[in-house]
Amino acid sequence: MKILYISNSRIPTEKAHGIQIMKMCEAFGNVEVEIKLILPTRKNKDFEQINSFEYYRVNKKFKIKKIFTIDPYLLIKLPQGIYIKFQAVFYMISLFFYLLFIQNKQDYIFYTRDEYLLPMLQIFSKRIVWECHNLPFNRNKYIKYWNRCHKIICISENLKNELIVCGIDQSKILIAHDGVDLKDFDIKQHTFELKKELDIPQDKKIIMYTGHFYKWKGVQTLADAVRFLSKDYLFIFVGGGDHCFKDFKKRNSQSNILFTGLQEPHKIPLYLKIADILVLPNSAEDTKSFSTSPLKLFEYMAAGKPIVAADLSNIREVLDNKNAVFFEADNSRDLAQKIESIVEDNELSAKISKQAYEDVKQYTWSIRALNIVNFIK
Repeated sequence: MKILYISNSRIPTEKAHGIQIMKMCEAFGNVEVEIKLILPTRKNKDFEQINSFEYYRVNKKFKIKKIFTIDPYLLIKLPQGIYIKFQAVFYMISLFFYLLFIQNKQDYIFYTRDEYLLPMLQIFSKRIVWECHNLPFNRNKYIKYWNRCHKIICISENLKNELIVCGIDQSKILIAHDGVDLKDFDIKQHTFELKKELDIPQDKKIIMYTGHFYKWKGVQTLADAVRFLSKDYLFIFVGGGDHCFKDFKKRNSQSNILFTGLQEPHKIPLYLKIADILVLPNSAEDTKSFSTSPLKLFEYMAAGKPIVAADLSNIREVLDNKNAVFFEADNSRDLAQKIESIVEDNELSAKISKQAYEDVKQYTWSIRALNIVNFIK
């Protein structure tokens, strides 16, 4: 099988989709798929001169082709959305001419996460696979293009159900949650050594969140839980790099909150290994929370640490009462109580941690890639 994975993404990037795309391309390569990742030439001042394979620590099981695209970088400080709309148009123009001159296009499956590319891609091929991570607001505009896709990969059952409501044939839809690379968590260092290396206090109970700071991620609920717990707890927020992070940091300057800033992907498992509890606090007040399949969820499970998660339907597609403790979404007091209940119950902590690690073994990138390949053949 030959796949052209087409993505209008900055890679490397500080966002989680960069990890997902690179890990999946590696996993496709591991199951004997000939794969080429097609990207635009986009400016990324924080990642200039960084090799993508080295940054994400993936093997060169695939090729990366960056096609020249006019990058209207001067527009990036204008109101949100203006830059990306112009950039997307320029990428589509460049992509059109790139695909126009590809030989033997019928030999390839075109694979993309970007629904707005579907109308153009379907000019060149009937074998289009769309990986659905969310649905656009103007979804009626895309229904005919989704129907024309060869297959659709959804990262959650909720997304699949929404597509079925739109009239999409459920037989062409596969649910494939996101995944994790378990070897990244094969860490031999003791917690004491890791804390020393990362400059983290040895005498605190570590409550940790990793990721971005968008409102729908529920991070404010976690920060608000601080006031219900003693100073023996240290809340560590791993991530950053955007305006949401800066605003969040300004609002939350308590002495027992620590911000690490943006970290390279290979350092995330080190931080997760020092945590006493890992928190997935997604908000129920935003529809985005009900469709996502968070990368951090599978990383948390692979870390072998107890998880406290917001009680949302898409989270329960992976977690249950045997491998996690749930709290009422957006309720900081309930979150604090659930954190305390785990800290005070060593047996419960060990039990759910062990079960989560056993359960995550079915969510590796390699298994995900094999399932997708078998589905789209």
